[in-house]
Parts: sequence; structure tokens; C-alpha cells
Amino acid sequence: MLAALVLALGLSMDAAAAGAVRGLTARRIRFVDVALLAALCGGLQGGMAALGWLAGARLGHAFERVDHWIAFGVLGLLGGRAILAALRPGAAAAAPVDPFALRGLVVLAFATSIDAAAAGVTVPLLPVAPVVALTLITVVTAAVVAVATPLGRALGARLGGKLELVGGLALIAIGTKILVEHLTA
Repeated sequence: MLAALVLALGLSMDAAAAGAVRGLTARRIRFVDVALLAALCGGLQGGMAALGWLAGARLGHAFERVDHWIAFGVLGLLGGRAILAALRPGAAAAAPVDPFALRGLVVLAFATSIDAAAAGVTVPLLPVAPVVALTLITVVTAAVVAVATPLGRALGARLGGKLELVGGLALIAIGTKILVEHLTA
């Protein structure tokens, strides 16, 4: 059980960081925003791990070769868009982008869950039933994101200023971290 919990916590960290960035750049956070982001991240994390488990070792190794590049590209694009929006003249006066818009949340949840597909191949090796491991991955990710998002908002309230720039840099950093971890493993 401990191995499954450690896997769940490890897989949830990228989603937690992304949730904190969303909170950081938000002007306000509603309970429904946090719940939606947590559900999407948890659901996609568990779902992608389940796909990896079902695909088995044969497809898992092939996907593992490119999953980090996909996550890096998607998070880099999201981060780049945020940075460009922050640096655009008159960005502060422009209508703010909703960090909890459904489309953006789905893309973010997907990008942070890509590595779970490759990790899902290891689910049968854990000393618990695969359903227990997948449930842990889903629930732990959702809980960690639900905590990290308002913490990011609390930090954002203290920092003020061009938080969209900080958020964009953070998303690029998360994508870079994923890429470096896979390339140096």
C-alpha cells in the first residue's frame, strides 16, 4: 500500500504545481473552480494510469519515449501564452483571462497527467490490487490539487503585480522539469 501511495503522491506533484499556478494568477477563487480543477486533474491522472495499465508493457515503453516531450510542449505553449499576455502593452487594462476556464483546465490536466500513462505500466507490479492503486492515484491527485490551488492564490494575493508572467514561467518550469527528469533517468 505504501508503494502505491508514494506513486500517487509522485504523480500528483506536477498537477499540484499547475493548480498552484492557476491559483496564483486568479483574482479570486470559487469552491467550484477548485473542485473542477481537482476533479479534472485527479480523474485524468487516474484515467491515464489506467490506460497505461491496460496498454501493458508493449505500448507503455513506446509511449514512455515521447510522453515527456508532449508534456513539455503543451506546458511550454500554455506558459508562453501567459507570458505574452503579461508582457503585451495594456495587458493590465485588458479583460483578465479566466484561469479557471474549462478548456484551459482540461488542457492543463491532460498535460500534467501524460506521464501517468507510462507509470500505469507499473501498476500490476504494486503490492495492491490495480483498482486500489488507480483509486489512490485519482484521490490523492485531486486532494493535493485542491490544497495547492488556494495556497497559490494566497501567495498571489501577497505578491500582486504581473502574476501572469510568474505563472507562465512556472508552467514552462514544470514542463522543463518533466523533460529533464525523463531525459536524465
